[in-house]
Amino acid sequence: MQRVVVFENLSLDGYYVDSQGEMSWAKDDNDEEFNAYSSDNAKGGGTLLFGRVTYELMASFWPTPQARQFLPVVAERMNNGPKIVFSRTLGEATWNNTTLVKGDPVAEVRRLKNEPGNGIVILGSGSIVAQLAPHGLIDFYQFVLNPIALGGGRTLFDGLKDRLNLKLTSSRIFRNGKVVLSYEPKA
Repeated sequence: MQRVVVFENLSLDGYYVDSQGEMSWAKDDNDEEFNAYSSDNAKGGGTLLFGRVTYELMASFWPTPQARQFLPVVAERMNNGPKIVFSRTLGEATWNNTTLVKGDPVAEVRRLKNEPGNGIVILGSGSIVAQLAPHGLIDFYQFVLNPIALGGGRTLFDGLKDRLNLKLTSSRIFRNGKVVLSYEPKA
């Protein structure tokens, strides 16, 4: 069974995107330690899963020369790895190796978890996380807590009706002030 992993950048005040829907505040080009961590993390393989908004954001950045220069290992993985985008409004998915799914994310992820593979990684895509989490479809959460308060935006679990109890499995502090917190759902 494939595991579903969430990898999210969060602000200190709990937002994964700011009030304009942007995630550029999470970039820190000057920390080689964190960039090496990100590159190593990208080597994990698996299928990348996105909602439409995050997909469009990622598809506009990772194929660029700037992305390939900034984080070449991550850019290679993002551009060439298998991707799924959930959208009812997107006409077609043109980013390399992307499958467009217009159906129910919960049903599709249930099906995908039972197929052979190297796992599924959700980047950004808070609406997808909020839909999957209540159904117990997420096996592991990695949150990158960024040393910034945004004052507004969207929380990762918008619309969550019941508590989601998590157990901390590891943490790591970086020189740039970012902290990676890893959690699993409590049994």
